[in-house]
Amino acid sequence: MKYCNNPYQQIRLRASEVQIGDLHIGGDHPIRVQSMTTADTMDTEASVEESVRMLEAGCELVRLTAPSKSEAENLKTIKRSLVERGFNQPLVADIHFTPNAAEIAAKYVEKVRVNPGNYADKKKFETLEYTDETYQTELVRIEEKFTPLVILCKSLNRAMRIGTNHGSLSDRILSRYGDTPEGMVASAYEFIDVCEKNGYVNLVISMKASNTLVMVQAYRLLASEMIKRKHVYPLHLGVTEAGDGEDGRIKSAVGIGALLIDGLGDTIRVSLTEAPEFEIPVARKLIKLTRQESILPLPSVPEALPFNPISFQRRASHACATIGGGQVPVVIADFSTNAAITPANLYAAGYVYAPALDKWNIQDAAADFIYVGKQSIDFELPGTLRVLVDGKTWSSQTPPIPGSFPVISIADRDEISSQQGCFCVSRPEELSEHLEKLTPQDVLVLTSTYDNSVQWMRWAFMQLKHADKSNPVIFKLSIETDNEETFQLEAGVKAGSLFVDGLGDGIWLSAPNQPKTTVNSTAFGVLQATRLRTSKTEYISCPSCGRTLFDLQETTANIRKRTSHLKGLKIGIMGCIVNGPGEMADADYGYVGSGPGKITLYKEKEVVRKNVNTAEAVDALIDLIKEHGDWIEPIIESL
Repeated sequence: MKYCNNPYQQIRLRASEVQIGDLHIGGDHPIRVQSMTTADTMDTEASVEESVRMLEAGCELVRLTAPSKSEAENLKTIKRSLVERGFNQPLVADIHFTPNAAEIAAKYVEKVRVNPGNYADKKKFETLEYTDETYQTELVRIEEKFTPLVILCKSLNRAMRIGTNHGSLSDRILSRYGDTPEGMVASAYEFIDVCEKNGYVNLVISMKASNTLVMVQAYRLLASEMIKRKHVYPLHLGVTEAGDGEDGRIKSAVGIGALLIDGLGDTIRVSLTEAPEFEIPVARKLIKLTRQESILPLPSVPEALPFNPISFQRRASHACATIGGGQVPVVIADFSTNAAITPANLYAAGYVYAPALDKWNIQDAAADFIYVGKQSIDFELPGTLRVLVDGKTWSSQTPPIPGSFPVISIADRDEISSQQGCFCVSRPEELSEHLEKLTPQDVLVLTSTYDNSVQWMRWAFMQLKHADKSNPVIFKLSIETDNEETFQLEAGVKAGSLFVDGLGDGIWLSAPNQPKTTVNSTAFGVLQATRLRTSKTEYISCPSCGRTLFDLQETTANIRKRTSHLKGLKIGIMGCIVNGPGEMADADYGYVGSGPGKITLYKEKEVVRKNVNTAEAVDALIDLIKEHGDWIEPIIESL
């Protein structure tokens, strides 16, 4: 299956060129950055001021919601006000449920976004039965409803984004394809086919999901289908409902980064539950981090891939101690640069020592190994924590630190006599030369400083496959930046891109310019964003828009404050019903705006309580979690 030009060499998949006002997307044009306003579109002043902040931050397209004809009409006033202030960048109207609003908006703005899941359908979570004939009748109905907008956009030279969302697939699509990437692509093509039938191809396509695995697979499947059909439309990339802070950044880096690494994507939006102007610098950093300038060409390009690009399955590895063999990926904390290692130092790796009680408290995000380099440990460690030691130092210790393993270059593997195995470090380009030295007891540590490290790692896994080696593999990333956000993004891109493909059994981040607490949190954040290891509560929170019926940022912070101790629970926080009900299927509990000052609470996709006052809604959410037995009281440590 071909989904990009070359998975072993970053070559951008060339899309058709789409014109949006004076802006061009696709072709040989740069990757464009966009965002969306959070103000009520009927509030002209607030919408204009927010748009100006976004544009001054470097936003190239501004999207505004148009939930009804009134908002669509007011886009004319907003557009005029921006032009009067010297801002001529194109505007995009975001449309759900209301085709007549789309047709009004197309008169005033350069691009219209429609959601195939709700433009012609209403979501009721009903399972529908279709024959081929009755399904075709449904497609005729969609064509009749959608064609007027297509003809209008073509006549006005407007662009359109067909934006499929995993959380808002129609009941019809779900009934035939299930909740799958295949269903997302089919949903988009039902609308693309109508456009092409009318000779209209000024299209941009997106496949958004809050689940990074689904999102990446859906875009790849779409790209493969476009290549087969010989018309590659520009791709708008985004992880929807990514959240805020560290979580939102890492999740976006994993999903968007994995696609950019493969040369997919022509415009991106980072969906953070924060002010929209904060999304722009993050998007620009992602583009820069995935631009491969310092590369080492591969010696050969394998004919196959060590993973299935459209169906997640972890690479089969045998177990070495607590690594591999289907166990959750491990985290290695690097303490090799410490002047000395004390019990207090291990707080940064998730281990809290109470001297008065002589007791260790192990946090949910506690590293599995610590690397101490040439140092020794002169105190008793928690029983779950293992130690990695520089190979020569390990050999000279009498006896070695209990539970410790030597770390050595794979080239020098035969210099260490270890019955329990070694952690063998290798650059991918050196692996094939020394692969025969790898014993079944060894863990392979792959490390690379090249910008095309992901491609080299894939190549290394093919060498392991050809040699029939199933050793566990750790990714060791050395990241020098002193900027916390850049560090999080780089870790998300370079490690996350491999984890979403099912490759790797652990992560080792070496970041001398970052606090060790940040390094540890980021490592666990990457594993959580790739759905491989849960260490905290997951929040599926939308970035807000003019449809939002409450203060999303404040509410998300409040819910996080009350529930962040509920490890493994997924809570959806949605501003309105566009994606809310659908995303609840992937969440354990949902908090969705349903009207001014009103909230609807969900247990998965089932509505439990309607019209809860916002002042009482967070308490009601906590009560709902308690009713279903998922609540635990937070532990307050007294050390």
